[in-house]
Amino acid sequence: MSIVPVPARRFNKARIWSVVAATAIAVVWGGASVADEESKIIKSHGYSFYGDLTYPADYPHFDYVNPEAPKGGEISISTLGTFDSMNPYSRKGRGGALSTMMYESLLGEGIGNEAAPADVYGEYYCLLCESIEYPESKDWVIFNMRPEARFSTGEPVTAHDIAFSHNLLLDEGLQSYAEAVRKRIPKVEVIDDYTIKFYFTEGISRRSLIDQVGFVPAWSKKWYEETGARLDESRLEASPGSGAYMIEDVDVNRRISYKRNPDYWGKDLPFNVGRGNFDRIRVEYFGDENSAFEAFKSGEYTYRNEGNSKQWATAYDFPKVQDGYVVKEEIADGSPPTPSGMIFNLGREVLQDKRVREAVALAFNFEWTNESLQYGLFKQRGSFSQGTPRMAIGLPEEDELAFLEGLGDVVAPEMLTQEVRMPHSSGAARLLDRRNARAASKLLDDAGWIVGDDGKRRNAAGEPLKLTFLLNSSGSATLSAVVENYMSNLTSFGVEAVLERVDASQYTARERDRDYDMIYDQYPAILGVGTGFNQYFGSEAASFSLFNPAGLASPMVDAIIEKALAAQSIEEEAAAVKALDRALRHEFIMIPVWYNDVHWTAYYDQYDHPEAQPAYALGYLDFWWYDEEKAQKLRAAGALR
Repeated sequence: MSIVPVPARRFNKARIWSVVAATAIAVVWGGASVADEESKIIKSHGYSFYGDLTYPADYPHFDYVNPEAPKGGEISISTLGTFDSMNPYSRKGRGGALSTMMYESLLGEGIGNEAAPADVYGEYYCLLCESIEYPESKDWVIFNMRPEARFSTGEPVTAHDIAFSHNLLLDEGLQSYAEAVRKRIPKVEVIDDYTIKFYFTEGISRRSLIDQVGFVPAWSKKWYEETGARLDESRLEASPGSGAYMIEDVDVNRRISYKRNPDYWGKDLPFNVGRGNFDRIRVEYFGDENSAFEAFKSGEYTYRNEGNSKQWATAYDFPKVQDGYVVKEEIADGSPPTPSGMIFNLGREVLQDKRVREAVALAFNFEWTNESLQYGLFKQRGSFSQGTPRMAIGLPEEDELAFLEGLGDVVAPEMLTQEVRMPHSSGAARLLDRRNARAASKLLDDAGWIVGDDGKRRNAAGEPLKLTFLLNSSGSATLSAVVENYMSNLTSFGVEAVLERVDASQYTARERDRDYDMIYDQYPAILGVGTGFNQYFGSEAASFSLFNPAGLASPMVDAIIEKALAAQSIEEEAAAVKALDRALRHEFIMIPVWYNDVHWTAYYDQYDHPEAQPAYALGYLDFWWYDEEKAQKLRAAGALR
């Protein structure tokens, strides 16, 4: 399992199913909000763009949690690689696993950056705030904070801390984040100790504004001023947070443990009922996947998300599984799959020719890979909105077609007349699909990369066609095998294919500097519209955004994003998302690979989870719980120390 800290805020997925468009702001949706008839000010216990909230103001707890879940025990997990910092918000250093979990925000989210609530999309509920107020125009928002909120030091969390945190991210945070936010949020005003107001720029989309400021981590202004610490520095000392957990112990490159704050101010809030149930969360570090798996078998840690298909298919037959001490369970995953794949660095001149990208993509044989290396357990992914009603299909029609036609000449003509790009198919019988090899050869010939007498492709200047694939040496052995076989096929095409395996720290540094031709990475699933699109897909931040590993800079995509952000209805948003999915697939920034629609979990039989699992979060750190009676049986049997 790999845990990646989110630098600023989680770009929450937009809710697309079971969502009702608000036809008038003054309408009360299930008790979600009330509007003043004269001033059109909405006051609510939460926020969604269209004004609908599933949970009323007096909700006792989220529907999927066990409100009687016992508190106690430990859950221990693993991650691969190294870390040298407990400050994950800086480009410098490699942040420790879960090192954002101490920090809360005005609007709440799940432990480990999962969704909360986890049974709905695009709905956000107050945590550090009691209520929010905003006009129908969404020109500003006021957060009325909870006076009882406290940092782990006992100091109150005030509006001054929120304003400080917002400005700290702008002054010392990631460049792409700061540049995007400054344009949209020109002013923040502390009205009093527990009331803060954010103003939004006129004439821009109101998407992702209220939730943007609502998810700024709350940091202690007093701590930063007294210590002189900076957000952009690598350091092991972490600022105090207000969350349910706090750092207990840090052993660099070996383990991190977090303990539940016994004085946590928010433990009785409805938002937290049935959640944050473990006394301790421990993360063990390992240098490679094999040692991590062996450690799980021996009981060095107790919960594992399996990502290796070979291990899931063949390695979970060890005695503790056979004896029932370790549970092997598949749990449905309701979230659309993460768009991961082999990503092209479009900053490399050789890869700016789409014919080259299309040719080298044909070297990937999904069917053979799935059958020969992954035990037939995966499905082929093609879309950034895979499996959702907002996935582009066939030719653009109706609302999507009108959306694209309304953009004018910036849209590639073939996007209107040709079916959406789908992944190529290959034969599963052998690694090299000869039909695809012939097609790739023609594409490369047409692009000016001709095969010489030595079997190598060169351009008119005699330069070889060389591609370097960057791979994290501590990652999955199966992924390594997939890439090795892909590179083998590239070599047969006449490409000088170089696989560079580097350790975790080098990988992080080179990934940030975009020092690669190709890399295995990911983009977000596209479910709804948000201004985060500009950091992921927009031209303005393309040269430096950490969230855009391809460096995509497309006037067509920019135009789609701009128009998408102006969508004012569910129908307009759906058309915009389909158009964006279609455009990204047309630009062809990655070779899509595979996806899995279930979570592969394995854990020592001392944990329980709700029978009604929510669709959009697994929640093993968030709303699972520890069973002391089961744990005693494991210890008595010698299955755990």
